Amino acid sequence: MIDLFLLSAFEENLALSFFLGICTFLAVSRSFDTAVGLGIAMVVVQAITVPVNHVIFHHLLTEGSWSWIGLPDADISFLKLLCFISVIAAIVQILEMVLDRFFTPLHLRMGIYLPLITVNCAILGASLFMAERHYTLAESTVYAVGSGSGWALAIISFAAIRERLQYSDVPRGLQGLGIAFVVTGLLSLGFSSFAVIGGVP
Repeated sequence: MIDLFLLSAFEENLALSFFLGICTFLAVSRSFDTAVGLGIAMVVVQAITVPVNHVIFHHLLTEGSWSWIGLPDADISFLKLLCFISVIAAIVQILEMVLDRFFTPLHLRMGIYLPLITVNCAILGASLFMAERHYTLAESTVYAVGSGSGWALAIISFAAIRERLQYSDVPRGLQGLGIAFVVTGLLSLGFSSFAVIGGVP
């Protein structure tokens, strides 16, 4: 389980290896505080949605799920994308209401990006990877926490670097998005190195 956590957080980091959720990654990382908030939200949403989607996929969508009502050959796994997105949208809506009620400043800082987490492909990608790799419920939970933590660590690190870059003498041709892509590439290499050092296969 530790290997799976390290694999999902570092070697197969959703943001830096698969570049999933990179639009949110680049947009929200200008502020360190907002990046921390969004990172925490990602971990929470991942930790809830991936196990829930696992239960739905294996107990409602796959072949044999409906044998208890006399439909042993029913296979509606083609609906997994629609179901996964629905679960993610519901969880994000609940999270947004909680933040609006109890953490209003953080909710205001996140602005439009919190609702956009609903269509963040990193969250959907984790659920799709879970289904494709046939993880158990325990493995799905570990993978969810690991992938969410890895994405959060990546955006927090990136935001910290971008804040320091504001006081750096960046060449004119690289200012803005150019240097952001350079830093993202270097972070990707760094995360891959952590995986090798940690002995992740």
